[in-house]
Amino acid sequence: MVPEDMFAAGARMDSRRQIREDGAAQSLDERATATPPSVHGWANQVFSRTSGAPLCDGNRLVLLKNAAENYPAWLKAIDRAQRTIHFEMYIIHEDAQGTLFAEALLRKAAEGVRVRLLYDWMGGFGKTSRGFWNRLRAGSIDVRCYNPPRFDRPFGWLSRDHRKTIVIDHEVAFVTGLCVGQAWVGEPARHLDPWRDTGIEVRGPAVADIEAAFAEAWAAAGAPLPASALGPPPPASGHVPLRVVATVPNTAGLFRVDQLVAAMARRRLCLTDAYYGGTAPYVDALRAAARDGVDVRLLVPGASDIPVVSLFSRAGYRPLLEAGVRVYEWNGSMIHAKTAVADGRWARVGSTNLNLASWLGNRELDVIVEHEPFAREMEDMFLRDLDDATEVLLQRNRVRAPGAPAVRTRRGSGASSGGRVMAGAVRVGNTVAAAATNARVLGGVEWNIAVIAGTVLALVAALAFTYPRTIAYPLGVLAAWIAGAILYRGVVLARERHRCRTNQEMRSDHTGQRAAP
Repeated sequence: MVPEDMFAAGARMDSRRQIREDGAAQSLDERATATPPSVHGWANQVFSRTSGAPLCDGNRLVLLKNAAENYPAWLKAIDRAQRTIHFEMYIIHEDAQGTLFAEALLRKAAEGVRVRLLYDWMGGFGKTSRGFWNRLRAGSIDVRCYNPPRFDRPFGWLSRDHRKTIVIDHEVAFVTGLCVGQAWVGEPARHLDPWRDTGIEVRGPAVADIEAAFAEAWAAAGAPLPASALGPPPPASGHVPLRVVATVPNTAGLFRVDQLVAAMARRRLCLTDAYYGGTAPYVDALRAAARDGVDVRLLVPGASDIPVVSLFSRAGYRPLLEAGVRVYEWNGSMIHAKTAVADGRWARVGSTNLNLASWLGNRELDVIVEHEPFAREMEDMFLRDLDDATEVLLQRNRVRAPGAPAVRTRRGSGASSGGRVMAGAVRVGNTVAAAATNARVLGGVEWNIAVIAGTVLALVAALAFTYPRTIAYPLGVLAAWIAGAILYRGVVLARERHRCRTNQEMRSDHTGQRAAP
C-alpha cells in the first residue's frame, strides 16, 4: 500500500516542478474516480501511521500465562543459545528467581555466548545490589544500567526503561509483562499466590524488530551495538501478522493506538491493566464505546503492592461505571498483566500500562497482533480471569465490590511501584488541575482527592508563611541544581561546537594544501 521510497523530499520537489512545466497535473475529478483502497488497506495504513510500526507477517506466537509458563520457556531458550542473548528487563530481583536466571546467563557466557543485559536504574533500586551486577560483569556478561541519576539531568531519571524483552540467537524473542522475581512464582510457605501476568513467545521476521528495539535502548545507555551484533530477519515461521510497537519517551504511539482501538471496537473490548490511571481523553474513548453498545470490560488489581495508591485508582471508576463500562477487581495477590483484546480479532501484549507514565514517560514495548485465532485465545483467557475477579458496582452512589473476599496485600516486592505511584500522581494532578481551572466538571467520587490535595496545599502555605526558610532553602537548592545542570550542558555543547569547527577548518586547510601544487 505504501511506496518504498516514502516520497523523499527531493522526489517531491522534482515531481512538482515537472507538473508545473508539463501542465500534466492530475485533476481532483480524476483522483476522485480512482479506485479507492480496500477497507482492510485503509485500516492497515491507519494503524501503521498511528503506532509507527508496520505490519509484519509470517510469524508464529505462543501465548504464555504466568511465571509457570514464561520462566521455563525463557530458561529453555537461554539454555539452547549458541550466539547471542539480549536480555532487557525492568527489574531483576536479587532473590531465588533472580539467582536462577543469573546462573543460567553466566553458564552461557562461560560457553562463549555473547550475553548483553540491560536493566533500569529505578527498577533495580533497592531490589538488586551492586554486587549482583558486578558478579555478572565478572562472568563476561555485558551489563548496562539505563538512565541512572546524573548531575546534568536533574529530572532525567523520571524516564524509565519499562520493557521486558528477551531475544536469543536472532531467532526467538519473548515480549512480556513479567519481570524476574519471586513474586511472580509465589511463596506457598507464606500463603502468597503467584502474580497473574501474561507474555508471548515470537518466532519469525518480527524478531528482528524486537531486537532492533533492544539495540536502540542499548545505545541509549552507552555505545551502540556493532552492526554484526544484529542478525538478518529470520525466515517466515507461521502466518501471524503483528506489529512491534517500541515506544520512547514523549512519542505516545501506543496512547494513540489505545484510543483508536477504543473508537474502532464494535462488539467487545477487554482490558487488563496493573496500574490503571486513564487520562480524560482515554476515559472519554471508553465511555463513548460503552454508550455505543460495545461491551467494555476492565480488569484491575484488587490488592495493590502500594495500598495507599488504590484510593487514587478507584477515583477513576465512577465515570466508567456510569457510562456502562464494567470494572472488575482481581481476587488474587496481584494481577500485573497489560493486555487488550478487541472484537476477538485484535490483541495487544506487552509492558505498557494504561497511564501517562507508560504512554508518555517510559520506553515500552508491546506486540499488536491482528490474527483472529490468537485474539480469540486471548479473549478466552480474559473471560476465565473474570471467574477469579469481583465486579465493581455503583450502589447508593458508592463504588463498591460486593462480596469481594478479603485479600492480604503483600509488601516488599514493589515490582512496579514507580508506575503505580505515577498513575496515582496523574490522577491527583488531573483532579487538582480541574478544580483549580474549572476545565471540567469533577466527578462525585473525586471529592476526597480534592479535599486531601487542598488540605496539603493549605498546610504547605501555612508552613511557608510561618517558617519561610523551610520552603525557600529547598527551592533554592533545587534552582541551583537545575541552573548548574543547564550551564554544564551549555558548556559541553559549546565545546563540541568549537571542536567541530576546528576539525572542519583543519580539513579545509589540508585539502587546500594538497590541491595547491
